[in-house]
Amino acid sequence: MSHLLRAADRPVTNGRTIKFEGEAYGTPISFFAVDNEPGQGPALHTHPYAETWVVRRGRAEVVIGHERYEVGPGDIAMAPAGVAHKFTNLGPERPDIVCIHAAGMIVQTDLE
Repeated sequence: MSHLLRAADRPVTNGRTIKFEGEAYGTPISFFAVDNEPGQGPALHTHPYAETWVVRRGRAEVVIGHERYEVGPGDIAMAPAGVAHKFTNLGPERPDIVCIHAAGMIVQTDLE
């Protein structure tokens, strides 16, 4: 099993966002490295495991359950397993947000 996944071999979703599912590589972690336009973000959804966001650049509104937060560089937000959540890029720049999924495969149930 390789311990390196080259950029040319990485799956990309939603334009420039990178999607990585670790199960195929023997690791129980998956993630999205988000690079989207202002106003974009996933629909309200749940996972059967926790999700953690690490904001490296940009600003976003994060909804977790009934709470709303504005997050920026250096902020970390967490959604527990089964709790509805989403985020929206507030702009004006494109963000650098890593969305870490505590599972080897991304399982998502959209609610919107």
